[in-house]
Amino acid sequence: MANILVVEDEVNVSSFIKKGLEEKGHNVDVAFDGAMGLSLACSREYDVIILDVILPQMNGIEMCRRYRDTMGYDVPIIMLTALGSTDDVVKGLETGADDYLSKPFMFDELIARINVVLRRKGMGVSAKIYEYADLTLNTETMMVIRSGKNISLTTKEFRLLELLMANPLRVLSRTHILENVWDANIDVNTNVVEVYINYLRNKVDKGFPVKLIHTVIGMGYVLKEE
Repeated sequence: MANILVVEDEVNVSSFIKKGLEEKGHNVDVAFDGAMGLSLACSREYDVIILDVILPQMNGIEMCRRYRDTMGYDVPIIMLTALGSTDDVVKGLETGADDYLSKPFMFDELIARINVVLRRKGMGVSAKIYEYADLTLNTETMMVIRSGKNISLTTKEFRLLELLMANPLRVLSRTHILENVWDANIDVNTNVVEVYINYLRNKVDKGFPVKLIHTVIGMGYVLKEE
């Protein structure tokens, strides 16, 4: 699972990329202009940045240049654009982009490019397998099994359970969960965390003698055996 920033002003395109990447198990933030993209990229930790060239406020070439000047070259950048000329490709790569993909593109090709830059970064795409009590979660196969029973989860349910299983016995606040499972700019007053905790309980705990997902009143939620 990677933390990915998508900087793309076309709502249909950014929604398409975000949905597809989240279905692959990645955490995705979206910025709709270059200034917002630069601010997010410099203030949060990302594993990959997907950056459109034609953006309001600040174009992708300029954002890439400023980001590299400020933050260095640790985070790979894949540029997206409707422009396909050699000059545009050269300009993007000279500014500090690691790869370049012209629109329209196949989503599988984008995934392949992301996997390549992640391997270069040393992350690879190896699976993480979390185990707690009789519950197992595999980030590669997206499978969740409890006591030999397969449990089908939505993408958000899976990411919420993964966060809990990565932090067993640790109480996670609503804010921490919102920041790690939902969009960066989601309303902090939403009850979405409570709703999805209930969804998880109905799938992970219901019908099993030992409950694993617990509420700590006034603090948050924790994965532990009763």
